[in-house]
Amino acid sequence: MITAQKLEIRVGARLLMEDVSFRVGPGDKVGLVGRNGAGKTTLTKVLAGDALPASGSVSVTGEIGYLPQDPRTGDLDVLARDRILSARGLDTAVAKMRRAEQDMMSDDPATREKAMRRYSRAEDELHAGGGYAAESEAATIAASLGLEDRILGQPLRTLSGGQRRRVELARILFSSAEVLILDEPTNHLDADSIVWLREFLKSYSGGFIVISHDNALLEDTVNKVLHLDANRGLMDVYNMGWRRYLTQRETDEKRRKRERANAESKAKTLTDQANKMRAKATKAQAAQSMLKRAEKMMAGVEGERRADKVAKIAFPKPAACGRTPLTAAGLSKSYGSLEVFTDVDLAIDRGSRVVILGLNGAGKTTMLRMLAGVDAADTGEVVPGHGLKLGYYAQEHETLDTSLSVLENMRHAAPQLTDTESRTVLGSFLFSGDDATKPAGVLSGGEKTRLALAILVVSSANVLLLDEPTNNLDPASREEVLAAIRSYEGAIILVSHDEGAVNALEPDRVLLLPDGVEDHWNADYADLVALA
Repeated sequence: MITAQKLEIRVGARLLMEDVSFRVGPGDKVGLVGRNGAGKTTLTKVLAGDALPASGSVSVTGEIGYLPQDPRTGDLDVLARDRILSARGLDTAVAKMRRAEQDMMSDDPATREKAMRRYSRAEDELHAGGGYAAESEAATIAASLGLEDRILGQPLRTLSGGQRRRVELARILFSSAEVLILDEPTNHLDADSIVWLREFLKSYSGGFIVISHDNALLEDTVNKVLHLDANRGLMDVYNMGWRRYLTQRETDEKRRKRERANAESKAKTLTDQANKMRAKATKAQAAQSMLKRAEKMMAGVEGERRADKVAKIAFPKPAACGRTPLTAAGLSKSYGSLEVFTDVDLAIDRGSRVVILGLNGAGKTTMLRMLAGVDAADTGEVVPGHGLKLGYYAQEHETLDTSLSVLENMRHAAPQLTDTESRTVLGSFLFSGDDATKPAGVLSGGEKTRLALAILVVSSANVLLLDEPTNNLDPASREEVLAAIRSYEGAIILVSHDEGAVNALEPDRVLLLPDGVEDHWNADYADLVALA
């Protein structure tokens, strides 16, 4: 399992946490919580062996299954099914069997005989890893996460970012890992898949650590909570379920406040008395002793917890544009013989609000990428109207250059801003001081979301393309994004599983994929949001 001893973790010069110790043993189902930027993702990287602590140690026994926020999907030419099977080494055996099957159809008897022997050996390897039952188990997990059989037969490079992430989640859940480390596992899952994942984790026999802003998932699955307090740089360990944790944490904060108030009152009495005594030379030494006692008294209690900072998000005032700043006609997209959608038309008027709905794999992200000019359509065209200024928020943060710092990303996106202006905007998104010089590649998912949103703010965009903008955000930051969506005066095209985001948008139209049907929004479509 996992044992952490006296960890100190830094990002550059910034101290995230120190003197952090805990253990995840058999049956421990741990919720790792804290506000965006507290260090949750960085800690999981250290636990998984992908990063080193500044000091302290992590010891691991048994296999770990790690789902990062930005999954590493390996060779993009590998089939999705083989990627999942590779968790138990079964992909190699299955590939050998496929090649042998091809040679078994040869007209040459010698070739067929050799192929049959190879097939037999490969089948033995498959059985050693669990056999066809294991293949069936992998397929069941994949289907439960919304990965249809046709998707499993596609190379990873043909899948959307959300589909690749679900492939990685299926791979981790299919593995023989004794401990799972899952960073926001419900991202890109529909409602049915989230319910299935809750049940899977409830019955999981090993241990796990999960980072999630899904309160229902935490309430249903965890029996232990690790809370990272960004204000104190410390971790509080609660050996209890989610509801009891919320109650206990509130109790702890009230206790700290009382202790602080009592200490301040006693220290003030000592200080006032010492100040009166210092005027007399004969009592100066006693006065100094009292002052030291007051300082020691205050040093011995924890400060009252400061309220977590929240990024102040407001989308830009849109630049002037024509009546219809964006038009698309006859768009289609296929991957090999797989048709995603065909002959889709869309006209975005000034200030219009459109939500794109469709099941996972229907091409929602692909459509936004085409409208943004990131991907080319197989047929049709995207026509910019007079004065069009696009702002694109990508769910996998592809618009960020991870080789550049936070500040350099801002300068690249808005070269018209002075250094002071750039830092002011970043400061409002909680990137102040040394945080502005951090490489974007080391940011957590929530921090990348904040940086991508900060870049939108300075874009003067009059058409926003938003792909799952509330993923990875803590509740307070999510509310800021929802408020920004409500108040934005330009046009928005939104893809989201978040019913709150769609409600904030108050859409006037809906585009249904893969059929490409456009309709006026009505309440009946609201039921499809969590399923789409």
